[in-house]
Amino acid sequence: MRAVQAASKAAVLAGFTLALTAIAWAQSSSSSTPPSSTSSTNNPTAQPAPGTTPVEGDTPASAPSKQPAPGTTPIGGDTPATAVNPDKVIEPGSQKVNVKSGSIDDVNSVGNRDIGSRGMWNWYSTDGEIRLGKTYAMEIEKSTRFITDPVVTEYVNRIGQNIVKNSDCKVPFTIKVIDSDEINAFAFPGGFFYVNSGLILNADEEAELAGVMAHEIAHVCAHHAAREMTRLNLAQIGMVPVMIFVGGWTGYGVYEGSSIALPVAFMKFSREFEAQADYLGVQYMYRAGYDPQAFITFFEKVQALEKRKPGSVAKIFADHPQTPDRILHTQEEIAHILPARDQYTVTTSEFDDVKARLERIENKRRLTDSKNGAKPSLRRAGAGTGDSTGSSTGSSPSSSDDDKPTLRRRDDQN
Repeated sequence: MRAVQAASKAAVLAGFTLALTAIAWAQSSSSSTPPSSTSSTNNPTAQPAPGTTPVEGDTPASAPSKQPAPGTTPIGGDTPATAVNPDKVIEPGSQKVNVKSGSIDDVNSVGNRDIGSRGMWNWYSTDGEIRLGKTYAMEIEKSTRFITDPVVTEYVNRIGQNIVKNSDCKVPFTIKVIDSDEINAFAFPGGFFYVNSGLILNADEEAELAGVMAHEIAHVCAHHAAREMTRLNLAQIGMVPVMIFVGGWTGYGVYEGSSIALPVAFMKFSREFEAQADYLGVQYMYRAGYDPQAFITFFEKVQALEKRKPGSVAKIFADHPQTPDRILHTQEEIAHILPARDQYTVTTSEFDDVKARLERIENKRRLTDSKNGAKPSLRRAGAGTGDSTGSSTGSSPSSSDDDKPTLRRRDDQN
């Protein structure tokens, strides 16, 4: 009896064990192998879209690459763009570094430095530069209209002479204001300096005007025109005899607003010389007491104005925009070599008064020009021509009566 009970218990236990094993196997199979319906849904036999099947001669398609914006691809001589914030205010002396005494970096030595003076790369003496500049200044003054108002001219001259006094120039300056709406200023060798009225009217502060004037004065102080002409002469050696001026049309350009041919060296400087004029100009305006930050802000303003209103800036002036590199270098100069100061001149009430006075002069001139342009004009016939009736000059009235109207009877009424 006991043997039968033991055998039945063993059979039940074996059945229970077998059932557990079957359940475990079923669960593992369901988790490892997805149902056939799911498999057929997730892995259908995909058909290619029409026109996408490669045919003979085709190459596998590649993902389209993003094309760079026009003008952003570097070319020969380019350097990677620098992230610059032109509105960032740099405090002079905020990152002061030690500079060599008497060097171009030493602001305290301004006035005692000889930058680009006569030598291997400058064949022109100071007297030679003065004669050269005077020659072309006389040509400019023959064909250019100037602002002659004494208040305006005295103010601009005083601003310029203050900068010259705080520069490395060794020549006296003659400063005049040209009656022109273009934003421009330029200086000839020997200190013949011209400022357009458009430059004054587009400056918002006296320091902005001083910054542009300091840049142009720096070109004279560093003898850039003479050095450019020396380079041109060196390049011409072996092709033509060496002359004082570079001959041929390649050596000359036409000054905007006139028909005067000026040497290219007077009109457009290399990047190296423009960078040096920036460097020196900031020092000169700083020495004259102006906020050097205005140097950056005005050139940025001019660049933006030219984009909005093309032609408002003289081409020569716009050919050298304040690129990010130039802005960065100027900011570094302000921080590294300019000693800190408690205060600077930004603008004055006199600047506002002179600007308002100049605006009235310009408006009056435009009004006069428009009235004169609308008037009918009478042209007198040349001395050798006959009158409308075919009579010769011998039978016409005397020259003293030429301006008087005359009545004549027609021949068919005699």
